[in-house]
Amino acid sequence: MRNKVLGIISIFLLNLSFAFAQIDNQVEEEIYEGVNFPMKHWDTPNIKNQDFLITDFGGLGDGIFKNTVAFKQAISQATEVGGGKIIVPRGIWLTGPIELKSGINLHLEAGAVLLFSRDFDDYPLIETSYEGLNSARSTSPIFANNAENIAITGSGVIDGNGQAWRPVKKSKMTDHQWRDLIKSGGVLSENKSVWYPSKSALKGSESDLSSFSLEELKEVKAFLRPVMVSLVNCKNILLDGPTFQNSPAWNIHPLMSENIIIRNLNIRNPWYAQNGDGLDIESCKNVLVYNNTFDVGDDAICVKSGKDKDGRDRGIPTQNVIIKNNTVYHGHGGFVIGSEMSGGVKNVHISDCNFIGTDTGLRFKSTRGRGGVVEDIYISNINMTGIATDAIRFNLYYGGKAPDLSDLTNIKEDEDDYPEVSIETPAFKNIYMDNIQVIEAESAGYFMGLPEMNLENIKLENSKIQAKKGMRIINADGITFNSAKLITEEIPIKIHNVKNVDFSELFFESDFEKPIQISGSKTAKIELNFNEAGKSFDLQEGLQESQIIKIN
Repeated sequence: MRNKVLGIISIFLLNLSFAFAQIDNQVEEEIYEGVNFPMKHWDTPNIKNQDFLITDFGGLGDGIFKNTVAFKQAISQATEVGGGKIIVPRGIWLTGPIELKSGINLHLEAGAVLLFSRDFDDYPLIETSYEGLNSARSTSPIFANNAENIAITGSGVIDGNGQAWRPVKKSKMTDHQWRDLIKSGGVLSENKSVWYPSKSALKGSESDLSSFSLEELKEVKAFLRPVMVSLVNCKNILLDGPTFQNSPAWNIHPLMSENIIIRNLNIRNPWYAQNGDGLDIESCKNVLVYNNTFDVGDDAICVKSGKDKDGRDRGIPTQNVIIKNNTVYHGHGGFVIGSEMSGGVKNVHISDCNFIGTDTGLRFKSTRGRGGVVEDIYISNINMTGIATDAIRFNLYYGGKAPDLSDLTNIKEDEDDYPEVSIETPAFKNIYMDNIQVIEAESAGYFMGLPEMNLENIKLENSKIQAKKGMRIINADGITFNSAKLITEEIPIKIHNVKNVDFSELFFESDFEKPIQISGSKTAKIELNFNEAGKSFDLQEGLQESQIIKIN
């Protein structure tokens, strides 16, 4: 009898293992290699091994029939029996918003296009977080709240029909494109510099929405553009395979979620797409981003944690993130932290990525009033080419009133007239960059801290940067360049109010009489390479050679 019972139990457990299966292709162990902090290992989501074909629920992939109800019914039925895979076959599947529930894998087969409706009535207003602030927005085309074990997989295309939502700046188009855009419909701003797809969107841009009632907000719904994929308070997430494109605002936005795997995606937006970010990871932990391609209208891979008081009150940093083997084409930044980082960011590893034609390569941004600490960021094996502005950029005056930096010897901001350090002061420290290879950048770098909160402990090692303009470093404490070479057409290094600098292993290929310009009354403890700088550094008025503590 005992053996019979054990046999029954064994059969039950075997059937259970087939009923619930982790999605194929677990995380490769090499993704965790070389990471400089303890990183949890986890598996792809556990989703029940049963299929639900969308056509069995009345779905029709002709690009005309609206499949909102079919998706809702398929997900509802799957949820009732513990979840499963919603299969979307080849075709054009027009639909309104899709809500993912726990245990659901939305799977797009080859040739499937999931096209979201242009009908704003399909997208009710909800309270959500966008650009770090809590506000009313239109419902996201794909969304999940408090869900576990969810996935979007396959090789199809997810299109947010973003042109129905997004404004377009005239400055971002050719004359021919601009004329064609106007002919397509929509309305222009009063100064004719911005095109809006509808009067509702224009009205929203011109109004003080803080005084609007809910009914009034509904009238400007087109202005309240949603992110395309919103995953809030979710756990065990997998996005694997599809193309995500043409989003109304940001493309993919996990928020306050954990155990996230984002891989093998093609994330696209028109280069002129306003707020057309690729991926915004906000207040999340345990995140893997690898083997993806980005070509977008704003920042490509972006890490955030809330804005100003909302972010500080939330108090959830983004932490434990691995970003590997990604390629970024157009984007305002290839890899970005901020500017909404008020909850903090820590333990981020990014390596083996290519940035090809991005506006900026590595981009760090914040401003007074944000607060938050960004620390323990490890960046290595990054290749950049055709960078339109700075290869590496730190700007703690983002959107604020930065001093005039056209002449570092004559900065306009009073060096002793700045706010005291408080909970609203942002801080960036312990950022390590190794093997950064750059060609054809406009500028080698721009490191701009605050006088009251310097950039702290920034290291660049084993790197070569070729750019037209040199590197400017202002308000920093602890800058080390080790086995680094700058190849520039203009003065390679200008520093102002910087201390504890080690340039003993900094080299220049170009022949400059004075390759380093040093200024600022707070500048001190500068270690230089004698063979490169020698005594031919440009020490500005008011500084003494005694401030240059050592010349190797």
